[in-house]
Amino acid sequence: MPATVWKGYLSFGLVSVPVRLFSAARAESVHFHMLHKKDESRIKEVWYCAAEDKPVDRSEIGKGYEVSKGKYVVVEDEELKKIAPPTATTMDVLQFVSKDEVDPIYFETSYYVAAEDKTAKPYVLFLAALTETKQDAIAKVTMHNREHVVLIRPLNGGLVLHTLYYAGELHKTNRTETPKAHYSAKELELAKNLVEQLSAPFRPQEFKDTYRANVEQLIEQKKKGQKITEVKQPAKAPVVDLMEALKRSLAAHSTASAQKHARAHAPKRAAGRRKAA
Repeated sequence: MPATVWKGYLSFGLVSVPVRLFSAARAESVHFHMLHKKDESRIKEVWYCAAEDKPVDRSEIGKGYEVSKGKYVVVEDEELKKIAPPTATTMDVLQFVSKDEVDPIYFETSYYVAAEDKTAKPYVLFLAALTETKQDAIAKVTMHNREHVVLIRPLNGGLVLHTLYYAGELHKTNRTETPKAHYSAKELELAKNLVEQLSAPFRPQEFKDTYRANVEQLIEQKKKGQKITEVKQPAKAPVVDLMEALKRSLAAHSTASAQKHARAHAPKRAAGRRKAA
């Protein structure tokens, strides 16, 4: 069974739904250890006391908030538990919003919301209400030393929860202005045609992490003493003639689509010919 991230109640009016949160996704990458280049031995992280000029054990480490240079207010874990808001144990629904109303730029981390087996009816009722009304729930929950605003929505017969960034956490100053440029009706038509040709249902299983695969291949080749397979990087020239670039893109995609279609149907045709023979 996966590890429980949070356990408590989802409060919907006077209805309380016992739930658990489980992590819905985790980024996967190749993990490297830090090594001493001289002898390739492991480098370990050491917690160090600057005042005593010596390493300290993790059990000797506490929390402190710096109020001025070199001056700290020490805070104990038990003290943090005492001032935790009610949302530490109860996830309060604050309002409901139309489906897809919240911009994905606010999404931070995703979790599966699971019902406690013995009291499934309130969970199922809440899920049905959201599904029928096409609404998502906005709630507050405290976990990981932080009170989160969250969005809860139906997905594949269950509920998922997304923690949301607060408005002040969006780096709006990092946004750049859209450049001002004029394009012709023909250029827009070609661009729209390219969008239509590349349109397809989103199938997440079709996307792979090429970089991770290349790193794993690199490690395997080095382990076997083989030559490293280098990846040739495509040369990207600046667009000079936009019309010509769009036309070539459409032609290239049409060719690639035809080849893909031919490969997909080749086995069937061959099988048909063998059957006829």
